[in-house]
Amino acid sequence: MSAAPSTSTGTVRRPTIHPCNFRYAGRLSNDNARALTTLHEKFALQTANSLEVYLGTSMQIRFVSLEQTISGDYASRVPVENYILPCALGVLESSFLIDMDASVVFPIIDVLLGGVGSGSEQVRELTEIDEDIMVPIGELMVKELERSWKALGLSLRPGRCIKPVGVSQVLPIAEKVVTLLFEMTVAGATGNLKIVLPTSFVGYLLRHLKAAQSKKISALRHLPNPTLRERLLDGSFMVATDQTQIRVLVRDLVGLRPGSILHMQAPVKNTGRLTVEDIDIFEATVVRSGRRKAAQLMARSLEPMPDRE
Repeated sequence: MSAAPSTSTGTVRRPTIHPCNFRYAGRLSNDNARALTTLHEKFALQTANSLEVYLGTSMQIRFVSLEQTISGDYASRVPVENYILPCALGVLESSFLIDMDASVVFPIIDVLLGGVGSGSEQVRELTEIDEDIMVPIGELMVKELERSWKALGLSLRPGRCIKPVGVSQVLPIAEKVVTLLFEMTVAGATGNLKIVLPTSFVGYLLRHLKAAQSKKISALRHLPNPTLRERLLDGSFMVATDQTQIRVLVRDLVGLRPGSILHMQAPVKNTGRLTVEDIDIFEATVVRSGRRKAAQLMARSLEPMPDRE
């Protein structure tokens, strides 16, 4: 065993010891928590819009908070009346849960059966029929999560609704989880919606989100600014092909009418000019190209002289 390090004065430097609670090891950083919050705020908005269209009634979902705990603590607090849908992630051999309060489940069921969302006045456990009615709602939420997690390219597989006692079969009792809490309002009834994710999957999700964001930033950083020449290529200028420096008698102009022919007093073999913004560029002759007029360029004109006032 090596001796403890000492200072120049000969005193022994004692190591600093801090207590560690392994249940809270691996806590999310503030940056990671903000990234999860931003991502699932968008999920809340998209899911509310999709459910509102599907149900034909008012729907609001608002992200409230996220919490890190262990699966056993979460399972011990879940009411037996809640709608709990497990879903396989397809990565890390893990699954997550969608947990919805009965206070919003029964109004949804009432709307699906043709009601106005009054729900049930008496709280009770969901029957198998209730669970079957909720299947399309669960599938819709899973599809919206796929859309939000598109950076992972996952194909999520929802299972059958379970009771709180079955949570341990999906998430081991001692497994660390991140619970995303949403407030859900359906036809005037309000309750909680929770998405319970294994912490291992949350880390996997955050790594892929950061990698996707880094690729976007890198692509923007290496996008070159267009040169002045390239920007000018998208500009437009007035171009004309005509016969310049021709003199015509006034008496010939006075008698002009539609259908008249004006003699230009110039030999046919003489070329005209292609001008850009009234500046001579080429000698040119008007020709036909299919059903359109065109200009056949002959020789480049002399460099134009600048105007002098």
